[in-house]
Amino acid sequence: MTILDKIIADKKVEIALRKQLFPIAYWEASPLFRRTTSSLAAALQASQSGIIAEHKRRSPSKQNINSSLSVTDVAQGYETAGVCGMSVLTDGKYFGGSLEDLTLARAVTDFPLLRKEFIVDEYQLIEAKAHGADVILLIASVLTRNEIQQLSTAAQSLGLEVLLEVHNLEELEKSVMPSLDLFGVNNRNLKTFEVDLDTSRTLVDQIPSDFVKVSESGISSAAAIVDLKTYGYQGFLVGENFMKTENPGASAAAFIKAIEDEA
Repeated sequence: MTILDKIIADKKVEIALRKQLFPIAYWEASPLFRRTTSSLAAALQASQSGIIAEHKRRSPSKQNINSSLSVTDVAQGYETAGVCGMSVLTDGKYFGGSLEDLTLARAVTDFPLLRKEFIVDEYQLIEAKAHGADVILLIASVLTRNEIQQLSTAAQSLGLEVLLEVHNLEELEKSVMPSLDLFGVNNRNLKTFEVDLDTSRTLVDQIPSDFVKVSESGISSAAAIVDLKTYGYQGFLVGENFMKTENPGASAAAFIKAIEDEA
């Protein structure tokens, strides 16, 4: 069993418990559930940098990244820096996140928020909407084509945008469908955790132009972003590069300036 298999198995147990504790009607009564969402796709298309900055305390591959910072400080710092949106890890067991992190970030910012989670059930979409998310992540490697279609259609019916993440051509080919908004290529192999930006360069031509293209993981230099832009990417998910510093917002601002200087 890979770490990803274990995460998904644990996630299904967690969802079953949460359904008992918090029925869907409970989340539908949340004030944030009625909020009009913001478009991450539009923000990326209008941006020169295309940065989606991430809040991530730890990960299975890197253990502790930065657990000392306030999520509200990080969110405000990112918005001040001028990033297009923020990815918020909400998995607790493996990444140290929570849905409350999403709500806290929403309380102090207006930019689009992505719930970064291992989504396998429509219940998680309801949770995302009720906690202030604008976008949800679907990971092709853990979902069938049918599941991707059902979850993405349900998400869009709630007003949420959908970022679909792939790691290889097989995942990409099974995932192309009109109920998606953004296509992400993850440069990290989820089985070995090795990172290779050539994954983004290799797969980009197979992604239809209807979707905003996002490169994810392992992006640590302005030069890498300038290069990936030439391949047609408009979005760049950057997490550890900012979170491992004492001031992620200031790091994001310096990074965006470096992209402008490099371009």
